[in-house]
Amino acid sequence: MRRTAFFVSDRTGITAEILGHSLLSQFEDVDFNRITLPFVDTMAKAEQVALDIRRHAVVDGCRPLVFSTIVDPILREKIHVEDALTVDFLEQFIGPLEEELGIESTHTIGRSHSIGNFEEYKNRIDAVNFSINHDDGIMPRDLAEADLILVGVSRSGKTPTCLYLALQFGIKAANYPLTPEDFGQHTLPRLLLPYRHKLFGLTIEPERLQQIREERKPDSRYCSIETCQFEVAEAEALLRHVGVPYLNTTRMSIEELSTTIMHRTGIKRRTF
Repeated sequence: MRRTAFFVSDRTGITAEILGHSLLSQFEDVDFNRITLPFVDTMAKAEQVALDIRRHAVVDGCRPLVFSTIVDPILREKIHVEDALTVDFLEQFIGPLEEELGIESTHTIGRSHSIGNFEEYKNRIDAVNFSINHDDGIMPRDLAEADLILVGVSRSGKTPTCLYLALQFGIKAANYPLTPEDFGQHTLPRLLLPYRHKLFGLTIEPERLQQIREERKPDSRYCSIETCQFEVAEAEALLRHVGVPYLNTTRMSIEELSTTIMHRTGIKRRTF
């Protein structure tokens, strides 16, 4: 089964995508043709969206799904066509909230993904810059500023997790690679010793690590299964010995990893 799904917004479309994708993920047997239409903020654009929806209904031979976060009620009404099933998130939720809170909403466009709070936005940008500058231990002198330091073998998922933590939560996350030189000493690298309380480990199954490394440096000792098995085993043994908690990244998404780390460490997010 194949269906077209539109994500329509008067701003970036991020909210419509996130909420819509969450709902569609429950229907694994359907192949969705996903179309995002951001910045639908004029009547002309809304009329074009309505035409696109009707066209897909004819071509597909079935009703498209439309997920909308348009604020303006006139524009919202314009994209509500009989040829589609429209899920209007604001219409569904704003009304009950207004009734419960006893006040009307501001109906402000783009509130959830704008620079509405400059302090929060600055925290996010600072955190992203920090994570980039402290990738793979390249700038160790400022580790005291880190909220979190991820450790693990090369290609275990440290960098993307740090960047997601920074962008999504405003967390200053650094990462440090554990290499063969760090094994056999049964202690943390000297650089990390003052920051033991900030450490969190990432590990990975050797077979998956080999696949990832093979794409980076094919047919090298770096990506051999023997090297991967040795490094993973030694890294896990070191983390257990020094009492650093760790997660296996093999079957966890970046979102799951980051949220689990936040939950287990108790670090509070700085941005929403």
